[in-house]
Amino acid sequence: MAQSQTSPVVIITGVPGAGKSTVARALMLRYPFGVHIPVDDVRERVVSGLASPVPIWTAETGRQFALAYRAAGKMARVYAEAGFAVALDHVFTPVDIAANLLPELQGVPIVRIYLAPKVMVALDRSARRSSKDFDPAVLIDTIRGMDGWLVEQIDADPGWLRIDSSALSVEQTVDMILQGISPGGAGGDPLQNHVGK
Repeated sequence: MAQSQTSPVVIITGVPGAGKSTVARALMLRYPFGVHIPVDDVRERVVSGLASPVPIWTAETGRQFALAYRAAGKMARVYAEAGFAVALDHVFTPVDIAANLLPELQGVPIVRIYLAPKVMVALDRSARRSSKDFDPAVLIDTIRGMDGWLVEQIDADPGWLRIDSSALSVEQTVDMILQGISPGGAGGDPLQNHVGK
C-alpha cells in the first residue's frame, strides 16, 4: 500500500568498521516501509572501468564516487516520496553531502547520523569483516587517520546526531538513533533537518 507522506532519508557516516551498513539495515527494519541504499553497492554497479579507492585514490575514483552519491540521492528521493524511510550509508563527509547528495534531496526530510566507535573498536570490526573483496588490513592506516579529520568535519557541521557505539549492540544503536531523531529527542525532529532550512 502506497504511503502519502514523504519519509525521512537517514544519512549514516563513520570510519570503515563503524558498523554503518549493519546499523542502516537494522534501522530500516524498524519502519513499515524501509530501504537501505549502501553507496558502495551503487558505485560497484560499474562493471567495466570501476576505479577502486584501495590502494590509491585517483581523480577517476573521485568522479565515480560523486556519480554514486548523486545516483543514490535520486534513488532515495524516489523511495522517500513513495513513503519509504531510506538509509544511505557511506564514509560521507559534510562536503560530499553538500555537493552531491543535497541537490538531489531538496525538500526531503534529512537525518544525519555519525557512528563514532572508538578507533580500536572500528579496527577490530573491520578486521573481522568478510564482506569486502580486499584484505581489510589495508584499511588500518585509513581508519586511524580518518578518525581525526572526520571528527573535525562533523564537529564543524551542526545537525549531526553523534553516537559512540563502541559498547552498544546493533539493536541498542538503532534504539539510540530512533530516540535521538524523535520529536523532543537529542537530535530533535528529523523533519526540521530539511535541506535548505
